[in-house]
Amino acid sequence: MIWKLSLTGIKSRLKDYTVLFSGLVVASMIFYMFLSLAINPGFMSHDVNAPGQYLSFIFGFGIVLLAIITFVYLVYANSFLLSMRQHDYGMFMMLGAKSSRIGLLIFCETLLTGMLAAILGIVIGFALTAIVSKVLIASLGLKITHFQIVLPSAIIWTLIFFIAIFFLAALRNVHKLVRSKVIDLLHESQKPIKLSRKNGLRVFEAILGIVLLAVGYYVMGLSASAIFAIIPIALVTIVAGTYFTFDSLFTLIINFLLKRKNFAYRGIRMFTLGQLKFRIRDYTRILSVISLLFALALGAITVGLNFNSLKDQAVKSTYYDATIVENSPAVQKNVDKLDIKTRSTYHYVETKKDVYFDRSEFEKTPLKDIQFKQKGNNFPTYKPIAFKISELTKKNSYANSVLGMQANTGNKAIKLVSSDQLKKIQGQKKFITFITVKNFVKDYPTLTKLEKVQMASNPAMAQALSQTKPFSYQMMLGFTSGFEFMGFFLGIAFLTMLASTLMFKVLSGAASDKMRYEMLYKIGTRRKILKQSIRHEIGVLFLLPGVLGVIDVLFGLRLFTALLPHPYMGFWVPFLIFIVLYFIYYAVTVKLYENLVLKK
Repeated sequence: MIWKLSLTGIKSRLKDYTVLFSGLVVASMIFYMFLSLAINPGFMSHDVNAPGQYLSFIFGFGIVLLAIITFVYLVYANSFLLSMRQHDYGMFMMLGAKSSRIGLLIFCETLLTGMLAAILGIVIGFALTAIVSKVLIASLGLKITHFQIVLPSAIIWTLIFFIAIFFLAALRNVHKLVRSKVIDLLHESQKPIKLSRKNGLRVFEAILGIVLLAVGYYVMGLSASAIFAIIPIALVTIVAGTYFTFDSLFTLIINFLLKRKNFAYRGIRMFTLGQLKFRIRDYTRILSVISLLFALALGAITVGLNFNSLKDQAVKSTYYDATIVENSPAVQKNVDKLDIKTRSTYHYVETKKDVYFDRSEFEKTPLKDIQFKQKGNNFPTYKPIAFKISELTKKNSYANSVLGMQANTGNKAIKLVSSDQLKKIQGQKKFITFITVKNFVKDYPTLTKLEKVQMASNPAMAQALSQTKPFSYQMMLGFTSGFEFMGFFLGIAFLTMLASTLMFKVLSGAASDKMRYEMLYKIGTRRKILKQSIRHEIGVLFLLPGVLGVIDVLFGLRLFTALLPHPYMGFWVPFLIFIVLYFIYYAVTVKLYENLVLKK
């Protein structure tokens, strides 16, 4: 009988359960997608060329962050589920149902909802991951070829995580509802919220919040050399400042507006401001968390997309595009495909003790390299330089070490002689040719093949050839592609869950607001005015953490000036993506809230 009543109750709120279930499916789907990326063995070992321990730390940190926001999201989703059902459970107990049976019912309902959502989310995650691995990677220009869509380990860990979370949620629901009095279950939504009227303390908190935020923003602009001091200071000041700002500053602003009669007494603004005043005081913690997570999500996408600029730095940081040490047909075949800009050839003779180069060739075309310059906290600049001939033979000089590394001379001394003298020296006659092309990115595949052909036929030169520009660019390409993908993935996951968390937090209070809107409707307030009030009220709740999160990101990007050449480059792209997705969640929340509190 209880199960029949329960199913009837679920059927009567099928729309609300559909929203809840779809949100849980999205949560499990995103969790699986990111987990499949983070622990994908082929992706880790082939597509991202970076030290394994460093990658493990980065992806591990990403999974932890994702698990935290998923946990927070599920807490509020479960709260929404509880708010919808607690009145029904109170009615069951009032009609004589045993608390043990109600507890079992609650436990099974919660756990079953979570398991079904997790399984369906994983299945949809397969398809969505396949789309992401093709459409998203192609649109971002990423070079990822070893990404596994169906990953058993990711499936198992996703199920374990969600079952564990919903098991704890089920126990919490049982503990709260079974031990609650029937009268509390029936009238939980009608309990008043206590507001503090100590305005002096509120003003002090508001000023302290602004000061702490200012200190955090200032610290993030300091030199990157103090990064280990910057991060903890910024973390403490911005977190505390955000909390105090939501706890006091916005409440003071609302109080100020309530006292402005010309503003407050238009339409039902007095009611809307009163609703906001109660909500912001009740939502201080969740709005603070959402603001910080919003900044993390937006920052992750912005920084992730900006990693693409490091590929340009890999091109600029090395002067010569390729090194040629042989004239085989295979090498010449690849050279013929290149659009060559400059070609510099240096002949030399290698003996047991020394290496002799033709001086006239360096006088005709000096050996060149890139000089790095860095000022303060800015990204280094690259400037081409030509080595002086006297520096080439000077032991331990930069020019000497560059030429020795390129020609693979080892510890042998480099000497410059005339063309006639070089012909008389007995030893291995060799040459080394440096070329530059007009468009490195266009000729990159051919340049890579060129160096690989030479490495296969010249094992002695393999170490020197492996450090040329094509291989440096290849390593950077894999590194940046991986982190672009992770940043975009993590940012979208964060945005989806934090917006869903705020949505369920707002919807969980709909039951207590329903009576207020019914009273306004009964005294003659038009439905259009009530909808407008709802849009304004929920709009402010979405807007405040979004604006503060954007400000956090705009100041926080200065932390990456030493890592990225232009951390603010193209920041409008992720900002636009976030605004569109965030607005969609706002619109959905408004529509669902209207259906819950306004009778048709």
